[in-house]
Amino acid sequence: MSRSSRYPLRQWIWRAFVQSALIPLILVESVLIAVYLLSNNAIRDSQLDYLRQSAVQDLAGAVQREGQIIDSRLQGIEAQVQIYRAATARALTDLAYQPDALERARHAVSADGVLFSRSDDGRAASFYANSTPLAQQDHAKALRLSQVDPLMRSIRAANPQVAAIYFNSWDSYNRIYPFFMTPEQYPHDMVIPNYNFYYLADAQHNPARKVAWTDVYLDPAGQGWMMSAVAPIYRENFLEGVVGVDITVGQMLAEIGNLQVPWQGYALLVSRDHGIIALPEAGEQDFGLNELTQYTYEEAVRREVLKPDDFNLSKRPDLQPLLQAMAASQGSVREVLLGGRKQLVAWSEIPQTGWRLLLVVDEANIFRETNSLAERYRQIGYLLIAGLLFFYLLFFAWMWRRSRRLSAELAQPMVGIVAMMRRLGQGDYQPAAPTTQIDELVSMATAVQQTGAQLQASEIERFQAQRNLELVLDSTTESLWEVEAESLTIKVSGRAVKRFDLSSERLTFSEFNQRVHPDDLDRLRRLRKFFAVSGEDNFDAQYRFADAQGKYAWLLSRGKVLERDAHGLALRVAGTHVDITDLKQVQEDLRRASLEAQAASQAKSRFLSSMSHELRTPLNAIYGFAQLIELDAQEQPGAEQQADYAREIVNASRHLTSLVDDILDLSSIESRRQQLQLKAVEVGALLAGCAELVQPEAQHRRQQLQVMAAAEPPLYVLADIRRVRQVLLNLLSNAIKYNSPQGLVSLGYEVRSNCVRLWVDDCGPGLSEQQQAQLFQPFQRLGWENSNTPGAGIGLVLSRELAELMGGEIGFRSAPGMGSRFWIDLPSAAPPETEPTAPRPDSPPEPKTLAAVLCVEDHPACLKVLQEGLREFAEVRGAASVQRALAELESFTPALLLLDLDLPDGDGLEVLDMLRRTPRLRAVPVLVVSAAADEVIFAEARTRGAQACLAKPVDLQQVRRLALSLLGPAQ
Repeated sequence: MSRSSRYPLRQWIWRAFVQSALIPLILVESVLIAVYLLSNNAIRDSQLDYLRQSAVQDLAGAVQREGQIIDSRLQGIEAQVQIYRAATARALTDLAYQPDALERARHAVSADGVLFSRSDDGRAASFYANSTPLAQQDHAKALRLSQVDPLMRSIRAANPQVAAIYFNSWDSYNRIYPFFMTPEQYPHDMVIPNYNFYYLADAQHNPARKVAWTDVYLDPAGQGWMMSAVAPIYRENFLEGVVGVDITVGQMLAEIGNLQVPWQGYALLVSRDHGIIALPEAGEQDFGLNELTQYTYEEAVRREVLKPDDFNLSKRPDLQPLLQAMAASQGSVREVLLGGRKQLVAWSEIPQTGWRLLLVVDEANIFRETNSLAERYRQIGYLLIAGLLFFYLLFFAWMWRRSRRLSAELAQPMVGIVAMMRRLGQGDYQPAAPTTQIDELVSMATAVQQTGAQLQASEIERFQAQRNLELVLDSTTESLWEVEAESLTIKVSGRAVKRFDLSSERLTFSEFNQRVHPDDLDRLRRLRKFFAVSGEDNFDAQYRFADAQGKYAWLLSRGKVLERDAHGLALRVAGTHVDITDLKQVQEDLRRASLEAQAASQAKSRFLSSMSHELRTPLNAIYGFAQLIELDAQEQPGAEQQADYAREIVNASRHLTSLVDDILDLSSIESRRQQLQLKAVEVGALLAGCAELVQPEAQHRRQQLQVMAAAEPPLYVLADIRRVRQVLLNLLSNAIKYNSPQGLVSLGYEVRSNCVRLWVDDCGPGLSEQQQAQLFQPFQRLGWENSNTPGAGIGLVLSRELAELMGGEIGFRSAPGMGSRFWIDLPSAAPPETEPTAPRPDSPPEPKTLAAVLCVEDHPACLKVLQEGLREFAEVRGAASVQRALAELESFTPALLLLDLDLPDGDGLEVLDMLRRTPRLRAVPVLVVSAAADEVIFAEARTRGAQACLAKPVDLQQVRRLALSLLGPAQ
């Protein structure tokens, strides 16, 4: 248990009370209160849904009803306009009518040529604008129209909604009731036909000659914003004038304000083009509008200013859904966001004018009573919660005092028992027991006293055993060691300190590694690293360790993990060192004796050697003449059969030559004439090189070859580079020849306790026990003698002899149906010291008749084609991989590089990049010849420095032309 999860007994008892009693009670009460609050919310939501449906129905009915009322009133105004139009038309044509003297006397002409009425006299005001010259003004018409003044007074008196009634003529004459001083209000040069209360009734805007309603405009008579019902008066097809009835927005607002809108809502009137005609004061805050203009009143009248764009609902993005719904339906209800509040808007269309009446109601007003009741219920719930909290505070205080008293009765004797155990750890094996009345605690104290007696007896026995162990260790070759991972130190016993003359018993890893043989140090480090991350418990290694005089002794180091951290990493490891120098010497003596025991076969070896030399001469002749015959047959038409016969002779002679070479190698080994040069060989490069050599054979047999990645840092073995490569190639060749069809061959390495193992795996049929017993016998092919698979049965024998000469050992593991693994164990070696390369003296270049060309190509046939195509002017050297190409370019500067991009060990662009990075090779031209006919890839190659690119299959004439152009005029 971690320290953070421990707590005292009193706290444990208190937590037990809370978990067993208090928490269930709180949960039950909380559930009941939650049910109460949730049910209250559910009832409130149901009521809100019902109220919403009811409000929608009521609003829809109210807006339809009030819309019909407004429509009927507008129809009444239109009827009065019709009556007034008829009377005005008669007055205009009644030329026999003579106005009275009062009418004549009340008219005067201003200095600027305006005819106007200068007194009220209970009659209409008259105004003839000077936009019609005084000489052209029809004053008789103005006087005749006085006969309709009584009708105008009647209409004005009969309908309080009518603000004014008027007549406007085509020549800018205006007669309007009630009376006001027109020269003071009207612009003297006013052109009446330019105003909407005139032109909306003309033939263009009102071809049906019916009553028309204007948009809201600023009244020239000074009555503010107003709208008019206008009707034309024609004399035949000539528009004589327009009669009209004015209704001010203020009057319309009063009419709208008298509408019965439920839930303290308000109504507004909207025109066909969604302009607000009448907006009561209650709606100005929601819409953010008031009826102001940026012009003076007189200038506004002259400009015929209509209501601003702000009064048009289509200009407001937040009301677009409402306008779309209004366009789709003549009447409905929709929720909108106005003035930062959710409001319900109902509308109905007024057929008479096409206007729409909108009723706006705040949702909060609809749900106020329901929300107030729900809030009251919620407060009751909060009071219940507060009462419950107060009750549990008192209950918790009482339980807390009870837990303290109970914990005190338990904790004091338990503290005494803990003190007894602590004294046991300090060596007091007879501690005194605490006083308690609890039987279980008395039993625990008694058990602690009995444990003390047993520990005392065990300590005596341990002391005797330790003395005996020290006597045994002093009389053996073993010594003890212990490693601490945190401090990276190793502690050795006093015997090892004395044996190897160490400075102290505890050494750092750096100090300890200074005594390890350089050839064993890298292997030992890798074994330690693998042991640290593998999670294994046992450590095993063999290495040479030097004393103070530099004399090495072989040590067998074996250990076991004693302690791990929370992540499983070893913190402390202990083990023993065993001096196995004598054992190693015995093994070496046995190996030498085994080699000397084979001297009896030297006569056979000398015979085989002699016969091999005798066979080589005729074999060379057969091999050479067979090749000549094959070449001649290929050049002669119809000699295909002779060419096939010659090819079989070449293959057979090649096999016999290889067999003779193996026999010579074997005989030279047995006669000890083989001279080896042992040095540090890098494992990764060795494996990669061997794999590259056998890759064509594996591809020919359609098998996969897998090579283990090189170690970082590089790993080295002590061996003869040529002979260890010969052994690995032999093992790889056997794995490929005896593998399953299309099987996998793997090549890798393994760091072991006393060596480095290089292994070859196959997935072939495996070896039975009888076949395994016949391995490593000369000319033994294990039943493959009569097969088509070539071989002489001496490869493994030769490999074993070479391994023993290099201080290594050949081994294998196989089972029928499970494949085979063959390996060679070699001593580890320290990395070689790099020596500076001495500069070579410059020498004049030798004259060349052929250009030196390097062709990086892994397909032999393609390489042959290029060599034949360029042989007249170039000597083409081949490299089948990226690594081979890089190795060639380290010491060779070609005049031209032919580059394939798809290579078995990487991308050909790596060679191109290396070429452009190296100053010596930067000027070498590059011709890319690749099957990758993608222009993107070729473009990338040109970007990196290629001069030209060709896609396979290639035209040899084109290759020749490009090569000659890149080689230059010298060729």
